[in-house]
Amino acid sequence: MSVELRPLGVACNIQCQYCYQNPQRDAGNVPRSYDIEAMKAAVEREGGSFTLFGGEALLVPEDDLEALWAWGLERYGSNGIQTNGVLINDEHIRMFRQYKVEVGISIDGPGELNDARWAGTLARTREATAKTEAAIERLCREGMPPSLIVTPHRRNASADKLPTMHDWMRRLEAMGVTSLRLHVLEVDGDDVGVAYALSTDENFVAFRSFIALEAELTTLHMDLFDDMRNLLMGTDDQTTCVWNACDPYTTRAVRGVEGHGQSSNCGRTNKEGIDFVKASIEGFERYLALYQTPQEHGGCADCRFFLMCKGQCPGTAIDGDWRNRTEHCDMWKGLFRELEERLLDNGEFPLSTSPERRDTEAAFLEMWGEGSSTSIAGVRRSMAERENAGGSFPDGFIHGDVPHGDAPHGDG
Repeated sequence: MSVELRPLGVACNIQCQYCYQNPQRDAGNVPRSYDIEAMKAAVEREGGSFTLFGGEALLVPEDDLEALWAWGLERYGSNGIQTNGVLINDEHIRMFRQYKVEVGISIDGPGELNDARWAGTLARTREATAKTEAAIERLCREGMPPSLIVTPHRRNASADKLPTMHDWMRRLEAMGVTSLRLHVLEVDGDDVGVAYALSTDENFVAFRSFIALEAELTTLHMDLFDDMRNLLMGTDDQTTCVWNACDPYTTRAVRGVEGHGQSSNCGRTNKEGIDFVKASIEGFERYLALYQTPQEHGGCADCRFFLMCKGQCPGTAIDGDWRNRTEHCDMWKGLFRELEERLLDNGEFPLSTSPERRDTEAAFLEMWGEGSSTSIAGVRRSMAERENAGGSFPDGFIHGDVPHGDAPHGDG
């Protein structure tokens, strides 16, 4: 769980053209004030350390940043921030070091490859990108290498752009960056799709190229592919939220705290520009339904990668309707098949090819029906413990009563 502390909500200093927070900005839901004591109380209610988030978190005045981070260090022993890096200055660097702030920077590539992170004019956009690149270099020199979030799209990951992207990632590794997270573009409007979305085949080619690049790199890791391999092998105790049966009304992995202490969800689920109040009870109806619903109707029935993907993030669901599976389904299937084949070639046996998959699916359905969830690894441990204790699932539940409709080596 992470607590995202958003003093100024979605307020930002640039205008990323594809940003999933744009519906909130378009609706005018951008706060102008915050209450530090109310935010502290809300963070304590959530019970965990926090990451300053936006919009752009560095729009918060430096005195208030210092007050929050000093409290965060004393209370939790560390701090975090996610930023576009444009505003980072000497005082921020001092505070990052003094208050043990882990810095995450969002950037889509060097120079023109970052143009979708628009700053009003092309000249200002390039100037902003140069500042972000300089901030990454400085943080590495200062011994505080940031983690990066990169969103591949038509302007930075088309076939002609990929060599430049790969060279940039090699330079990042040489600088000292060790963690890079790839985010699939979230398309929340036709204009975004037309301007920035890669086709399914283009997305697959781009992400497959990053798998190949990752094998070449030694210290820079792309956690997306680590996640996918761990999911395939059922060793997924530590994976990112998009793989973990997220309820869009509670978003267990993201506990949002807004500027006046109100609780909120992950912003990727806000499709109407409204930051809905977090629900108190988590539900898994989406996953129970996806498992049974034919793929031609937006579901995941008969897919051997369902346990790993679970329909992926509801923020990327077909037609923006969280009840559907992700609109990037074909790309994810292709990547899971690619990684599955590599594991098999290495003499490893993914759950997606194992007869145990059906029993594991049945255990997940039982658990979701009871209102709880865990990792594949957690379910398999529970199954082993129940078997060792001489227990069993209800008669027929595992092997007969739950329709699966696919062979162990089906196409997914």
